[in-house]
Amino acid sequence: MALKLERIYTKPADLDGYRVLVDRLWPRGMSKVNAQLDDWVKEIGPSTELRKWFNHEPAKYPEFKTRYLAEIKANPITADFINQIAEQLKTTNVILLYGAKDEEHNQAVVLNAYLRDQLGLD
Repeated sequence: MALKLERIYTKPADLDGYRVLVDRLWPRGMSKVNAQLDDWVKEIGPSTELRKWFNHEPAKYPEFKTRYLAEIKANPITADFINQIAEQLKTTNVILLYGAKDEEHNQAVVLNAYLRDQLGLD
């Protein structure tokens, strides 16, 4: 099975899988029905302080990535989240959903890479 990334505002490319929102805040203007989620793990998203500091500025992305990885590693739910993703991947695809407009410089990209490393994917 595959671990995928998808922007929540785009028409779902893949409904065949476990769809989990990994943003701390609910995406503005998105209804729960249209989101078509299986889960929302807001605690895995970056802290409010880090999110506000980053402000989706691409120039800050390298430092954001370093800081967010440190938060992920220190987060008490990370181990359970990794296990949850690993369990889902045994039987279905997992789609990490995020709201950011920038598809290359956001927390879901960092989290996806971290999960791939921890789970030995790719």
